[in-house]
Amino acid sequence: MVLQRFSWPYGGRHASFCGSFTGWREYPMALVGTEFQVVFDLPPGVYQYRFLVDGVWRCDESKPFMRDEYGLISNKVLVENNAQPVAQPEPSPIRGINMDEGTILTTMPPEPSSQNPGMQIAVFRHGISGILLHNTIYEVVPLSSKLAILDTQLPVKQAFKIMHDEGLALVPLWDDHQGTITGMLTASDFVLMLRKLQRNIRALGNEELEMHPISAWKEAKLQFYGGPDGAAVQRRPLIHVKDSDNLVDVALTIIRNEISSVPIFKSLPDSSGMPLLNLATLQGILTFLCSKLQEQPEGYSLLHNQLLNIPIGTWSPHTGRTSNRLLRTLPLSSPLNSCLDLLLQDRVSSIPIVDDNGSLRDVYSLSDIMALAKNDVYARIELEQVTVQNALDVQYQVQGRRQCHTCLQTSTLLEVLGKLCIPGVRRVVIIEQSTRFVEGIISLRDIFTFLLG
Repeated sequence: MVLQRFSWPYGGRHASFCGSFTGWREYPMALVGTEFQVVFDLPPGVYQYRFLVDGVWRCDESKPFMRDEYGLISNKVLVENNAQPVAQPEPSPIRGINMDEGTILTTMPPEPSSQNPGMQIAVFRHGISGILLHNTIYEVVPLSSKLAILDTQLPVKQAFKIMHDEGLALVPLWDDHQGTITGMLTASDFVLMLRKLQRNIRALGNEELEMHPISAWKEAKLQFYGGPDGAAVQRRPLIHVKDSDNLVDVALTIIRNEISSVPIFKSLPDSSGMPLLNLATLQGILTFLCSKLQEQPEGYSLLHNQLLNIPIGTWSPHTGRTSNRLLRTLPLSSPLNSCLDLLLQDRVSSIPIVDDNGSLRDVYSLSDIMALAKNDVYARIELEQVTVQNALDVQYQVQGRRQCHTCLQTSTLLEVLGKLCIPGVRRVVIIEQSTRFVEGIISLRDIFTFLLG
């Protein structure tokens, strides 16, 4: 066996490594000094390998590289006993873009007749990364759209009423003193405000909310829900992207910060003085991506694979599949407070709701809490006495019954992507067909976590 070190010296925030000797499974690389490194014990032989840097497949153009039988570009190394890796004859030139002296893989691989699962996923991610990397968020923003913005001096009560009336789960905040967008008001804010003010029901719908501006609530939230020991924390700068940012960076910004959308600021200020162009969402990026896949369907055979063969989503333990998150469900009779606790603590946007037999009935989302803002319903109830069933009934009265989007383990990835491109759909629940037992859930975040590795 020969101790072989592989390194990526060209920067990046996160780097992983995979090779023909790992079955193309990804292994995280450690940052040693200024470069990412990983070490393997290998028997003598010739191996292929590549790097995944910040969600983009890369190869090191200073090292030998080749195109394999599937059309995928990889680095190549010869491992010999008591010898350093020896360069192989270089194959024909490949098309790439020099970026920080590492070559971004841009050649679209041809459709292979058959692949092992690891290779098929690698080929698929390679193609997806190429599309997302070479398109900016500006190309996803609609040419014409309505964007609501609230002033930080607006009373909280009025702000939440506007959010409900306009069907908004979040809205950017304008600070007139700073002359810019300084934050976001979200459904989570509404939940936290209800928790704090439920201690004084009489004040909830009257003086305090009538006079309490958004800016004061934001400061109070930092004091009340600050550090783990109750200590206040400093407000973090507004997370945003530029209209010139590529779609990989925008998607990773949303995923890593665990937010549902991110403000897009203009790269060049204009005479309006308003830096905000629009909001970027994973659904908008996915819809754009699917349109590109329809234009160039070759090379994406993974789209036709069934979910049971793809490592994606959050699954129930009884399916025998592992997940990074615990799949939670709640019965209709659960207190609404318990549901809100799970949503906030687990940092998820929704929870499947089941009946006494465990069959799916609906999904309660964090944004559904905004239904309580209609006609000041929240001022006439006590959260401790409200069940999930009661909350859903209010939701149905306000917006009518809605479709709960589901699929099966045997559904294809393409079918799931199609459902998630429907406006307003943010997750698909995987059920057992005859019983409607909840087997898993796939969200927009799950899709992009998988696509970007």
